[in-house]
Amino acid sequence: MRSIKLINIRKSISDGMVINDVSLHIPAGKFFALLGPSGCGKTTLLRLIAGLDKVDSGKIMLGDSDITDQPIHKRPINIVFQNYALFPHLNVFDNVAYSLKLKKLPKILIQQKVLNILSAFHLENHIYKLTSQLSGGQQQRVALARAIVNEPDVLLLDEPLAALDFKLREKMLIELIELQEKLQTTFLYVTHDQFEALTVADQMAIMNHEGQIEQIGTPKEIYEFPLSSFVAKFVGTTNILQGTLRNIDQPEMEIPDLGRLSLYIPQKKPWMKEGCDVMISIRPEKIFITKKEVKNFSNVLKGTVQSIVYHGRSTQYNVLLKNQMRLQVFEQNEEHFPQEVIDYDNEVFLYWQKENAVLLEK
Repeated sequence: MRSIKLINIRKSISDGMVINDVSLHIPAGKFFALLGPSGCGKTTLLRLIAGLDKVDSGKIMLGDSDITDQPIHKRPINIVFQNYALFPHLNVFDNVAYSLKLKKLPKILIQQKVLNILSAFHLENHIYKLTSQLSGGQQQRVALARAIVNEPDVLLLDEPLAALDFKLREKMLIELIELQEKLQTTFLYVTHDQFEALTVADQMAIMNHEGQIEQIGTPKEIYEFPLSSFVAKFVGTTNILQGTLRNIDQPEMEIPDLGRLSLYIPQKKPWMKEGCDVMISIRPEKIFITKKEVKNFSNVLKGTVQSIVYHGRSTQYNVLLKNQMRLQVFEQNEEHFPQEVIDYDNEVFLYWQKENAVLLEK
């Protein structure tokens, strides 16, 4: 297993810049997710690493080796595409054995390697079937087995679960995690689905529409402490409140028609000055909703329930504030018969601790 390091990578096409001066370190043996909206350049970045496309400028390092100009067949890197790209005229065995045959390995060794990996993927009963005779989940397993059988240093996965239904996708995500832990191969998983990225990743990077990296960190760091409004809104659901910074020593945010809210600033930055515009992100599940007045919370707002959405595990309340802004609140459904029932048009209090609201840097 080896790490990948991208240094000032740039790539443009006829429509303009796709990858704009990206630098990124993907640690060896980790499950790394690259998350971003459609069209942000995720797949292009994957193709550059694989050697399917050439960079305009910058370097691609695999461990200590510069592979920027190395041809695709010499890179110990395999890729699994969204459509799997299986050979329809070959059976399962021959699909998986294809790369080993190109290397002209002994037939006995090829058979041993292929049968071992097909067994690991629970495909031993489908060896001689054409891929068209398999389910979507089985085809995905064949694509993964084919990519892994020749033991690459890095496995690139380009939205490999996009064609599967939700239940099967959940199951395959768990299988991918277990596979990566077993192989300890460096996985780079590209997706626009935040659920997939948060589920599988040891670390993740968020790309924006301009083909730039917005933030890198663990899933928990990205979700709990987003640096920008883009990351906060793209990864999960959040409420963004805007206002003016007041009283730097005991910081507050002043919002027209709502008053002042207490802020938590763990580390003061040079841009944080009295009177500057600021934004905070507060996740819906961090807000406590009730019709009662309670104490021991840093912040409170009053509003009226506009709509209610039942999600099974939780209930979503959409609350209209007096400045006509709407806040979303998620309440965990812990009781069959809750003591307090909140209904449409109820006036409610929204409470949260200042530590649960994140001051955004951009």
